[in-house]
Amino acid sequence: MALTKLGKYIEQCELKNTDDKYGEDSVVGISTQKMMISTKADLMDVKLTSYKLVPPKHFAYVPDTSRRGDKMSLCYNNTEQTYIVSSISIVFYVNNTKKLNPEYLFMYYNRPEFDRYSRFNSWGSARETFDWTDMCDIDIDLPPIDIQQKYVDVYNTMLANQKSYERGLDDLKLVCDAYIEDLRRKIPCEPIGPYIEEFDKRNEIGLKLDSVRGIATSKEFIDTKANMDGVSLDNYKIVEPNMIAYISDTSRRGDKMSLAFNQTEESYLVSSISTVIKTDESKLLPQYLCLFFNRTEFDRYARFNSWGSARETFDWTEMCDVKIPIPEYNIQKSIVDIYKTYNTRKSVNERLKTQIKDICPILIKGSIEEAMEAENVHTAV
Repeated sequence: MALTKLGKYIEQCELKNTDDKYGEDSVVGISTQKMMISTKADLMDVKLTSYKLVPPKHFAYVPDTSRRGDKMSLCYNNTEQTYIVSSISIVFYVNNTKKLNPEYLFMYYNRPEFDRYSRFNSWGSARETFDWTDMCDIDIDLPPIDIQQKYVDVYNTMLANQKSYERGLDDLKLVCDAYIEDLRRKIPCEPIGPYIEEFDKRNEIGLKLDSVRGIATSKEFIDTKANMDGVSLDNYKIVEPNMIAYISDTSRRGDKMSLAFNQTEESYLVSSISTVIKTDESKLLPQYLCLFFNRTEFDRYARFNSWGSARETFDWTEMCDVKIPIPEYNIQKSIVDIYKTYNTRKSVNERLKTQIKDICPILIKGSIEEAMEAENVHTAV
């Protein structure tokens, strides 16, 4: 088994949405996690006729690698639907499926070795790109098609198990949402103001840089993106366990509010512009409150009730005016327990997805070794 150029087996697809058949609901972005994702682009007044089609069993990638860290944005359409991507993307397909299984190629792309290779072989001045010529120039070991299929089957079995687990996760989330909707119909909503207080404790205990967190619109704490060189942490606010922090400025965050709940046993530090909330846990569990904060309805409410000229803010007064159903403690706890189970299973699901991705290099290596062993046996005979 010898190395061969990938370009012998792949071909570009230049089909475009010229007849405007596909609308905004067909537009996808291409992630560095090798997935099609909901586009983050503002499509208002954008003509989609120049967008490229990604039919089933086609690949798409963004050749610009300079702003994506060490990973390539690439995806494979393993559905039966056709999607569309920006015209800057390159769309291609396997033109010889008797020699190269498209799903095997996708496993090949899912290896960190490919990300490193594509980044190292990207060229340019203002921005570096891994263009079509570079893609075709890849040297690849191709086992016989039956061996490729054998390892693809292993991969697909693991993927099917993960997807099955994920569907159960969605069902659990649906139960939780339905429970909340039922409460909203049965219990009068009341302002949360009497049950919360603003917690304004500064970093007097000397927490270090590793405690600093940013607050994301995805409703979670993240590693800070701020340049912390020479920044004093004395004025940073402490977010103790079971506390909520949010950024009142909503004008530059689209339709979502930056808010997070500290569900760990550690204390975090957030910027002094953030607001930290402590709840009266005998009357209002912070986890229960966060269930409402995590809903898209709350994001819309907060954006609508933000005020200002140069920048719009959802201030403390507005936060205290938020109305939710507040049932007795035991009911709140039962809903929170369901949600905790959901979050635990969600975490397990993310680990499963990581493990499946991590096994791609092992499967590719195993297929090559099996092909070489079979070749050696055949030669010996």
